[in-house]
Amino acid sequence: MERECGVTKALRLIGAKWTLNIIYVLCESTKRFGEIQKNLPGISPRTLSHRLQQLEIDGIVHKKIYAQVPPRVEYSLTTKGASLKEIINILDVWGQKQ
Repeated sequence: MERECGVTKALRLIGAKWTLNIIYVLCESTKRFGEIQKNLPGISPRTLSHRLQQLEIDGIVHKKIYAQVPPRVEYSLTTKGASLKEIINILDVWGQKQ
């Protein structure tokens, strides 16, 4: 059995549209759903919700729910998610030069 390429594995986790953008926004700090959406003009609430759920399943994003009325939910990067910061910063610098 052939070993899977690391790039293929990485893209399976973060290659969906908007995923890197969400991680980039969360690199700054913990954010609420509305704050993430505000930082990503053009993303639909449904897409944002779906991507955040998948990132949580994949262990990249942590979702914290506060028991209050109305409920408050915050999203932050896990240690695994924070390990992407360097890569995202390199992509940002590269993109700025294009």
